[in-house]
Amino acid sequence: MTKIKKDKGATEEETAGTEKSYQELIANINPIAQPLAPRKLSKKLYKCVKKASKLKQIRRGVKEVQKFINKGETGIVVLAGDTLPIDVYCHLPIMCEDRNLPYAYIPSKVDLGSSAGSKRPTCVIMIKPHEEYQEAYNECLEEVSDLPKPL
Repeated sequence: MTKIKKDKGATEEETAGTEKSYQELIANINPIAQPLAPRKLSKKLYKCVKKASKLKQIRRGVKEVQKFINKGETGIVVLAGDTLPIDVYCHLPIMCEDRNLPYAYIPSKVDLGSSAGSKRPTCVIMIKPHEEYQEAYNECLEEVSDLPKPL
């Protein structure tokens, strides 16, 4: 019994086929995922997360994000809308509203984790401001702040 190695080209085609569209991802989101970022804003947030992770300017995971929100750190909080059970992170939007931090939901925790340079899905990321990607950060901050807040 030996393992058969596949071509790199074949695996790239397979992964491209498994990528879901925005509409398919929206079908799997939680009922509390409001405000949900539109497609364009989601892409901008993924790019901003990618830039921030290269400079180590992100906080990843519920425990770490919660800790730094309590300490008074500022940034954009990006939550994944398809995280189950909801109880894992349903308290974070309330914490963000109390401290006037902008937050938005995006449809996929897998995409959020991969944009942060991780193979693991991530349900919450906080993007901290930094001068190297300040323009992209400000653009995302403005658009996330303009999203309608849930009642």
